Amino acid sequence: MTLTELKYIVAVARERHFGRAADACFVSQPTLSVAIRKLEDELGVVLFERGGTEIGVTPIGLRVVDQAQRVLEEATNLKEIARQGHDPLAGPLRVGVIYTIGPYLLPRLVPAQIKVTPQMPLILQENYTTRLLELLRQGEIDCAIVALPILDSGLSVQALYDEPFVVAVPRQHPWARLREISSKDLKNETMLLLGTGHCFRDQVLEVCPELSRFSASSEGIQRTFEGSSLETIRHMVAAGIGITVLPASSLSVQNQQSDLLAYVPFKKPIPDRRVVLVWRKSFPRPTAIQALISAIHQSRLPGVTYLNDEQATELQPA
Repeated sequence: MTLTELKYIVAVARERHFGRAADACFVSQPTLSVAIRKLEDELGVVLFERGGTEIGVTPIGLRVVDQAQRVLEEATNLKEIARQGHDPLAGPLRVGVIYTIGPYLLPRLVPAQIKVTPQMPLILQENYTTRLLELLRQGEIDCAIVALPILDSGLSVQALYDEPFVVAVPRQHPWARLREISSKDLKNETMLLLGTGHCFRDQVLEVCPELSRFSASSEGIQRTFEGSSLETIRHMVAAGIGITVLPASSLSVQNQQSDLLAYVPFKKPIPDRRVVLVWRKSFPRPTAIQALISAIHQSRLPGVTYLNDEQATELQPA
């Protein structure tokens, strides 16, 4: 039994497909399949149900894969502990970030991090919240910047900042002249939303629950449109397709449509999101985590409210 074989079974359990798992592990499919069969023979159990379009995991396989994830995490921790013996800030820090935060925070975070800890380069990965939490549990990344809520209670969580939402409308829209609007008024407009899987989409639907009912009806097909990113949606708003809701940090990005758009604040209570940093409780480089938090605070992202230490530690699980 080797760590490589454990990595292979974790990848197959995640991808539910031998070909995709092999690609993720940068090996050929025959190499991966032979290694997994060898491990099954050694353990005397069948880990995966083969034969369908999607690979299934047997009940005993689920237990083995879960233990394999823990072993891989602890193996990673051994390397981190050894590195920490020299300098806990030496070496890369693998950071995940959700799609609706990365484009606005990272251009400010990376220069701030280089200034604070130049010996600790950031290896960055953008993805959905659910996928980042999965990668975090598997030890593929060290920490992740996401928005609440998160359902995984087995992680350390520290709040970073609160971010209000604003409404983006075409410059010729009647709302462009308003000082503020009510979230209830959104139900009467053609809304542009992110696609399913983005947590920001769910947060916008919480602001205006009526949109959920529209999206599930034939009327909703005409009343709501989906985009793959906030910047794509911003372009659609500038083109006059409809309106949208954006996080305040996105206003810091200069774009060619700036003269074609207007941004209108919400009336109180202003909808917002809380952005947090999450990491495994067993992660052996707490100094690196604190250095990243410091760099995030020094990024001075406009439009957000940074939280002090007392507010931030309110989220630390017992």
